[in-house]
Amino acid sequence: MDPDLSDEDSVVDLSFQAESPLAPPAELLERLPSCDWLLQGGGQQIFFPPSEAPGRPQEPRCWSSFLEHSRVPVVTEEVAREALLSFVNSKCCYGSAAAGDLIIQELKPQTLCRYRLETFSESRISEWTFQPFTSHSVDGPHRGTSPRLWDIKVQVPPMFQEDTRKFQVPHSSLVKARCPSCSGAKRRARQPRRCQLCSGSGRRRCSTCSGRGSKTCATCKGEKKLLHFIQLVIMWKNSLFEFVTEHQLDCPAELLAKAKGENLFKDENTMVYPIVDFPLREISLASQRGIAEHSAALGSRARVLQQRQTIELIPLTEVHYWYQGKTSVYYVYGTDHKVYVVDYPERYCCGCTII
Repeated sequence: MDPDLSDEDSVVDLSFQAESPLAPPAELLERLPSCDWLLQGGGQQIFFPPSEAPGRPQEPRCWSSFLEHSRVPVVTEEVAREALLSFVNSKCCYGSAAAGDLIIQELKPQTLCRYRLETFSESRISEWTFQPFTSHSVDGPHRGTSPRLWDIKVQVPPMFQEDTRKFQVPHSSLVKARCPSCSGAKRRARQPRRCQLCSGSGRRRCSTCSGRGSKTCATCKGEKKLLHFIQLVIMWKNSLFEFVTEHQLDCPAELLAKAKGENLFKDENTMVYPIVDFPLREISLASQRGIAEHSAALGSRARVLQQRQTIELIPLTEVHYWYQGKTSVYYVYGTDHKVYVVDYPERYCCGCTII
């Protein structure tokens, strides 16, 4: 502490908690009649997007042409063994001798269909926020009426890429005449007890208050006043719905959901319509269910900007093999030949999870 400071000057409560400055006082809100509709209920407000008329449904598709031009590579014994060797070499506790010596007895291929729906949407909320008042120019109601939140034009990020941005709503600024944390004194109010770091002895300079017995107000940054304004928060979200056709094999569904596939069909538009005539009825039902779920979840709380639905073919092969008198299986899945195996015969430790 500075030696010329008295005991009284050193008395300060550095943990003093002021009232929250987030909400402007009622007398200020009365000056903003054009934005009263933003404040009902307090806190963050969600704003319903303008409704848009749906487009016309597409004509029925000829799925036979899609299926005829689709080519899913066949997994041969050589491919199955190479896939297993690649998998084993990526694991620190698996030996490659078994993968090279095992005898492949049978290959059971199966092609699955994966339906995926992506819905890219935008939602908007408003909230009161503040910052230290450092300028004499205030963009308040005297400069015009604040626009409706959905009328504010912003740059949309690339489709299907999530993002969150914040903007100050024009003509919504209000100045609070005195910072509630320091009562306009630039520094926090003093409390009847000594500085905890120097105990009022003045023997060393307090690193928190710099020997003044008080510190700069963290709320107004020493500016004494706060500028309140309505902040628009825009969130772009990509909702995902996935479905993989059923199979009787023991390969986990979560692996197949992430597997690389052969693209069979892609439909992208502002609004896509359910697939109703696909040869596999469960894909048509999944399309109807996914679109209905996204519509119900988003409803009037967000505006749909773009939708994309795809159908992919996922190859899956069950490999039966014999090694040292025992028979077992492993699975090769996806167009990039990922492997799933439960009981690999040459395993040196039990601390790894095979995925």
